Amino acid sequence: MAYRRHRPARNWGARLHEITWFGMRAVVLENELLRVTVLADKGGDVAEFCYKPRDMDFVWLAPDGIRNPRDVAGGASDDVAAFLDHYEGGWQEVLPNGGEPSTYRGAALAQHGEVAGLPWDVDIAADDPSEVAVRLTVRARRMPLRVVKTFRLASGDAELRVDEELANESEIELEVMWGHHIVFGAPFLRPGHRIRLPDGAAAGPELTVVPERGAPSDIHYFSGFQDGRYDIIDPDAGLGLRVRWDAAVLPDLWLWRELGATREAPWWGRAYVVGLEPFAGRPTEGLAEAVRNESALTLRPHETRPLWLRAAVIEGEEAR
Repeated sequence: MAYRRHRPARNWGARLHEITWFGMRAVVLENELLRVTVLADKGGDVAEFCYKPRDMDFVWLAPDGIRNPRDVAGGASDDVAAFLDHYEGGWQEVLPNGGEPSTYRGAALAQHGEVAGLPWDVDIAADDPSEVAVRLTVRARRMPLRVVKTFRLASGDAELRVDEELANESEIELEVMWGHHIVFGAPFLRPGHRIRLPDGAAAGPELTVVPERGAPSDIHYFSGFQDGRYDIIDPDAGLGLRVRWDAAVLPDLWLWRELGATREAPWWGRAYVVGLEPFAGRPTEGLAEAVRNESALTLRPHETRPLWLRAAVIEGEEAR
């Protein structure tokens, strides 16, 4: 991301800022309602999703904050630490491996794959008071994959739009796990919050109400989505986030709950979070297992697969 000396600036409507945040390149997309910060130097992570009227950031920021992946000294490295040592919370792109480290056709893949720890190229796709957009691009290093992801924010709209293309840049068919690791925590998340799923993917009541702190950690998987959508709401405050996506590409939803019961590494009792993660591939045992159970996404030679996601704030009766 190069400094653009002659790019017009403004402080109204839709606008964007190119900044350095914790030593990393970042882009802030902003309008009258939302401020969204994307870490270009770390996976294209969404590290801030703040709803301005309530000063409410929906993403969880881990206790140790934002860490630059280039700062690697001080600890033993392994294929799990590659992700967790620099995990700030927020929202990550997961590709080509989901969950535990795995080996696929000779390629050793770390926890949650490659792209969440890589720097991405950034281009400004739109810069107008009515709409701003940034386009991020990355290539994986251990598989011939290219991702182009565009974040878009319109003036007066409390919805972030994300449009992507995943390309197989090889002559052979490839299988991947592809997902969005979206995690909720403080200041938004509290016991009693509700999770709403569409018909056909509904879960039992014990999974749609956020438990008290200290409840056991667990992970669950939902499928059967005709309409890729969930709401996570605070019914008392009448506030929530609605996430929608193309379920034809990401047919599963992972529900991860770390509620403070883990007293050892990596959480040390400090995490009270719920992850609601649209995914292609399950369970969290890595790509080799997803290939074995035929839940992985298949890309034909030189195929490009589009994907869209939306994240919108909901309020009032819609969020009760």
